[in-house]
Formats: sequence, C-alpha cells, structure tokens
Amino acid sequence: MATKDAALHALIEPVVSAMGFELWGIDYLSQGKHSRLVVYIDHADGVSVDDCADVSRQVSAVFDVEDPINGEYRLEVSSPGMDRPLFTLEQFARYAGHKVALKLRVPFDGRRKFQGLLAGVESDEVLVRLDDEEYCFPIESIDQARVVPQFED
Repeated sequence: MATKDAALHALIEPVVSAMGFELWGIDYLSQGKHSRLVVYIDHADGVSVDDCADVSRQVSAVFDVEDPINGEYRLEVSSPGMDRPLFTLEQFARYAGHKVALKLRVPFDGRRKFQGLLAGVESDEVLVRLDDEEYCFPIESIDQARVVPQFED
C-alpha cells in the first residue's frame, strides 16, 4: 500500500469501523486539481445509499479537521459491489475459486491484463489459473484486481 494510501486508510478505518462497517479499501486517484478518493465499505447485511451518505459525512468531518489531501478532491463512498475490487491478500483468499481480472503494474509475458480463476494465495503471492497454466503474481505487482461476476442461467 502506497504511503499516501496507508495514511488515508489509517484516518478512515476507525471512522468506518465505529459506524459498524468494514473498510473494504480505498482508491486515491491524484489528478492535479481534480483528485478523487473512493472509499469502499462493506457489511454482512449489505450497504445502502443512506449508509454511504452517512459514512461520507463522517469521513468528510474528519478530513475537515485533519486535511490529509492538498487541494480540491471529490469523496465518493460506495459498496464494493459484485465486481468488487480486491486490495489485500486476505480478500484474495476470501474469493479463491472465483473468476478475477487483474491488471499488473508492469507487463509479465508481454501483457499486463490477466483474467482467470483465483486459485488462492501463497505467502505474498496471488495464484491465478488461466486455461491449464497457473501464474503466481506478487501482490505488490498487482495494480488493480476485481472479481468478475458470474451469472447462472
């Protein structure tokens, strides 16, 4: 986790936990004057629009005091959804057996995007099965990862 993400996570996590939610993860996209912070929250009973609005107000209040982001930014609070992003080894382990889409920070075998069955985790590596091959990606080499929703007929 990048230093800025770690600092933001440390500020946001206690607020989200105190409200009874799990902080699933954060995406901080620094884009000059138009930065964006997406906070993903989860709960066993699901997450409503009102839950997102409540958490947004509380996080905004903390950010008004702590001022962790220079300049203007847009705060979004969301459920991870069915195509949830995966941020930690624990999350990858929870979704073993599901189809995932990964984007790597640097190309591996000439490509950055992989989609296959999440076979699990081993040490600090994510195991993904594509066709008859299994790939091991160190978690720090993964730029983005999402669960691919599967719909049954």
